[in-house]
Amino acid sequence: MSRAVLVDLLHRCCASCTGASLLEDSVSDSQVFVLCGNTYWEKNGFVDTFLSSCKSVHILDSSSTVESLYRFKQTLDQLDLSSITVLTTAQGKEVLAHYQNLLFTALYDFQFKQRPVDETCPSCRASTDSVSPGEEVCEEVSTFMQQLPALKGELTVLKSALIPDCFGHGFSTRTGGVSYIPTLSSLNLFSSCRRRDPVAVVMENRRRLALHAGFHPQPMHLVKVNHANDVWVLGKAEPESYDAMVTNQTGLVLAAPGADCMPLLFADPVAKVIGVAHAGWRGTIMGVAMATVNAMVTEFACQVSNIVVAVGPSVGPCCYTMERDQALDFMRIHPDCVPDPESARPHVDIRLANRVLLQKGGVLPEHIHDNTMTHWSCVTPCTSCHPENYFSHVRDGLNFGTQVGFLWIKQMNE
Repeated sequence: MSRAVLVDLLHRCCASCTGASLLEDSVSDSQVFVLCGNTYWEKNGFVDTFLSSCKSVHILDSSSTVESLYRFKQTLDQLDLSSITVLTTAQGKEVLAHYQNLLFTALYDFQFKQRPVDETCPSCRASTDSVSPGEEVCEEVSTFMQQLPALKGELTVLKSALIPDCFGHGFSTRTGGVSYIPTLSSLNLFSSCRRRDPVAVVMENRRRLALHAGFHPQPMHLVKVNHANDVWVLGKAEPESYDAMVTNQTGLVLAAPGADCMPLLFADPVAKVIGVAHAGWRGTIMGVAMATVNAMVTEFACQVSNIVVAVGPSVGPCCYTMERDQALDFMRIHPDCVPDPESARPHVDIRLANRVLLQKGGVLPEHIHDNTMTHWSCVTPCTSCHPENYFSHVRDGLNFGTQVGFLWIKQMNE
């Protein structure tokens, strides 16, 4: 398997000493990346004795370490490489590990090979770290991310006509962020160990969404999905995982993810209580939507008849199929949830299933904004049908992006 070798010349390493040690390690079949910065690139024998024997050499000589390493990651992704050997010193490992945590995910396998500093070499003694570990690295990375251009057009948010102005809310789309991986581009809002979008990119996307939507600098509280019906009442002990949250506290931004699964927003304008839920097919069957409503009623004395629900972008029955035995569970909710029950893989309408369950629980039909409410601006498009605007697990596979539905109770001065 092809691998990448990152040669660190910034942290008490010089080209001559590093080149000599590299010759002992066969890397001729590797993609070699030389991290040297724009003020440090020596050719005194290094190219002739080592780099000329390598399969491919990339010089990372940008004006900052973060820019060089971001270019490094982009090239890795273009080459579909995730195994990286880093040749550095102990000091270099300490510094580069901070960048690794921010700019890469666990999908990338980093192996650090340290060499001792040659104190007799003037260049090794002179080369120093351009940025201190820790907070300064975080600041450098954040500043760099903020300077990146928005991709795929302007940032846009869908809003429901049902949710009154005493609340801030919206459903994100995929445009206006900085993620460059095709299936994650560009406003991906979730970082996972199984995907290539790192924490720094996702946090910048969230910052841009917050600025656009009006809740910056407040953070989003994202549900910790477990595909069930657990509801966290904010103010109580936080469970390890849950698919819904409710609160009556102002200024707290609640958010539910979606990429085919539904982000649901709940608001009671009379009691000033909100909730969000993530409803996939399992959560729908387990009743996460009504579990959220019931928590609002039980914990905050809401009246069900006052609660409005907005259903965000999600996969429609046009694109979503299931095994027949699983589809039977939706037929039990309502026959119209499965339009072709005799098919080997019937199509399933999980949006309709949630509407039926909410109405059975007492939510008024006109208080549910989904794809059936055609007299309002649409907030429930099919994610799979619109690749230019939405992420979709069904369409894009495992390395899919995530959009969110978000909601907060505005403070008096907003």
